[in-house]
Amino acid sequence: MEPLSAGVIAIGTVIAIKALEKTGEKVGETLWNKTGEFLVTLKKHSPHTVVAIEKVPSQPLDYGKAVLEVESAAIANPEVNQALQKLVAEAKTDPPLNLAQVLQDIVQALKSQSPQNQTWISTIEKIVNFAQRDINVQTQNINI
Repeated sequence: MEPLSAGVIAIGTVIAIKALEKTGEKVGETLWNKTGEFLVTLKKHSPHTVVAIEKVPSQPLDYGKAVLEVESAAIANPEVNQALQKLVAEAKTDPPLNLAQVLQDIVQALKSQSPQNQTWISTIEKIVNFAQRDINVQTQNINI
């Protein structure tokens, strides 16, 4: 998976989990742990990015900048890359139920931020569609 896609999924997963925490909903323990590991690792190499992500939704996040910072940290540091890949793999296996909506919110924010983000938007929209499909399949499996 290209780093940009991984960065978007990781940021989206962190924000989705934070939103679920506020409503008292449960998140899978493995996903919870992988999210925590990713944030701790990223904080060592890009503390300002973690602070900005953790302030969502009370403060808007520059998603384009955050994704680039996560991507840069992952490229520069194998530890960050490994934590990122583990989080993304777990998010794909057991996504938070609100992940598709959070990713859609990221797309909308990127669209409003800058026309330069247009190349990212098509990639991110594919990720949103992927996440929605996975969540719909998991929901159907649960209801059967």
